[in-house]
Amino acid sequence: MRILLVEDEIGLIVTLTDRLRAEGFEVVSASDGKAGFDLAFAGSFDLIILDIMLPKKNGYDIARDLRQKGVTTPILMLTAKGETIDKVLGLKLGADDYLTKPFEVIELLARVEALLRRAPAYANGSWQEAFSFDDVSVDFKRAEVQRSGAALELSAMEFKLLQYLILNRGTVHSRDHLLNEVWGYDAMPSTRTVDVHIAWLRQKLEANPRRPRFIQTVHGLGYKFIV
Repeated sequence: MRILLVEDEIGLIVTLTDRLRAEGFEVVSASDGKAGFDLAFAGSFDLIILDIMLPKKNGYDIARDLRQKGVTTPILMLTAKGETIDKVLGLKLGADDYLTKPFEVIELLARVEALLRRAPAYANGSWQEAFSFDDVSVDFKRAEVQRSGAALELSAMEFKLLQYLILNRGTVHSRDHLLNEVWGYDAMPSTRTVDVHIAWLRQKLEANPRRPRFIQTVHGLGYKFIV
């Protein structure tokens, strides 16, 4: 599995690279934001460890631009900033988790493993690259969806939600659970985020969105994907 480390502190690059490689990961590093963004956009990585305060392009902008371009690779943000507003901003712009410096390497490894367990291509203890149902095909590695051979335009969060539902198909997921697992934050009582994204997915994927065949509502409990 490949990890991209975007960090400008040379000592931290060496420390994390050595430890991650000892855990069996392949590590590619970049010491400025522009190089990091280019690698993340062009390369095939399973996880991105991303500092915020970087030369040439900061981590917030990298996360935002990657998500806008449809890159759904999990992002773990590293930063010296510990304010709640900084964390919220990072999550809103597309980060999946957040770790404040200084930190213990063992905690970083635990967060890396947790992100990879719920990553798009991981399910039931094994890795998947693609999945098909009806006339829809999903390529997890390329973050591409086609219906009847034609490409569909999905937002980054629509794609992540679809991935999670597919790879955990048959299981009923509450709105709170989906917000925590897909968006990375706990649900607020009045939120309609999940409902709106489910409706968008049904419009794009279901033959009859009013009577969905695959993305089903379990009244009083949440949603499940079935084939």
